[in-house]
Amino acid sequence: MKMTLRYAATTVLFAGLVLLLGAPAASAHGGPIKLEVTGDGSHDINVLVTWKKDGDPVSDLVEATLVATSTDGRSFGPVRLNSAPEGQNLYHSAQPLPSGQWRVTVTTTKPAKAQATADVTARDIAAPKKAAAVPDRGNPIGMALKIGVIAVVAAIGVAAWRRLGHRKRP
Repeated sequence: MKMTLRYAATTVLFAGLVLLLGAPAASAHGGPIKLEVTGDGSHDINVLVTWKKDGDPVSDLVEATLVATSTDGRSFGPVRLNSAPEGQNLYHSAQPLPSGQWRVTVTTTKPAKAQATADVTARDIAAPKKAAAVPDRGNPIGMALKIGVIAVVAAIGVAAWRRLGHRKRP
């Protein structure tokens, strides 16, 4: 009885320690954030938002805008960033960036203030060239299967005909 009581007390003590020591790890996020600004190869801007301290994705709502200046003097923005469906810490510009060379600056206000700048090229993506038409030769495996089935049926028919042909008739 005393052993069981000691085990129970030890278990409760360890469970309490785990709860006390494990809680800060879960709430460790906060503080400064890091922004990675890139173009997507077309007219969109991607912004990846992580916690600077540990590099984990920011799952909190991020309020961000971007402004851009082209090499020929045009300006774009401010444009709001929207959460992308591809990931919880990936954001896209709400409007496409016009074609050209741009210096893009993204500024966040929530969950923390941050700013990042990147040079981006926005351009139309050419449609892939059409491949030369390949003549349709059907399904070679399906054709081989059909020939095999016909051969088996023919062999069975020949065997049956021979067997019936050699029988003596009354």
